[in-house]
Amino acid sequence: MATTTAAQKRAEAKAEYDAFLASCPSRDLLARISGKWVTLILSALGSGADCAGDPRPMRYSELSRLLAGVSQKMLTQTLRSLERDGLISRTVTPTVPVTVSYELTELGLSLHQMMRGLKTWAEIHMDEISGNRARYDDATA
Repeated sequence: MATTTAAQKRAEAKAEYDAFLASCPSRDLLARISGKWVTLILSALGSGADCAGDPRPMRYSELSRLLAGVSQKMLTQTLRSLERDGLISRTVTPTVPVTVSYELTELGLSLHQMMRGLKTWAEIHMDEISGNRARYDDATA
């Protein structure tokens, strides 16, 4: 009887990921990366307000200014979760005051374009969505 190695077991488990199944761990990942602040942070990180530039490191304060309405607590929690997932890296530079910057990792870069596209799609289609909502609400009232 052949012994299955740990790498083989991981490969088999990976091949079985199916987010349509309730027990699939990829559902948790989808829930995490589909949040409003994650989408905005990943689409903005390194690109600035217009999201037109190439990804580059950004300081916490720069992200905070860019993401209107995000609380300090929410920004900190979201950045920590993205760092934990390996989507961003955090660099502390010992200056006075201390400088902290965040940068997309290779894994984060693989999501960056998609998140920018999602943000752009929402901005382009917002008027149409608002009209559809109003018509639906009028019809069901």
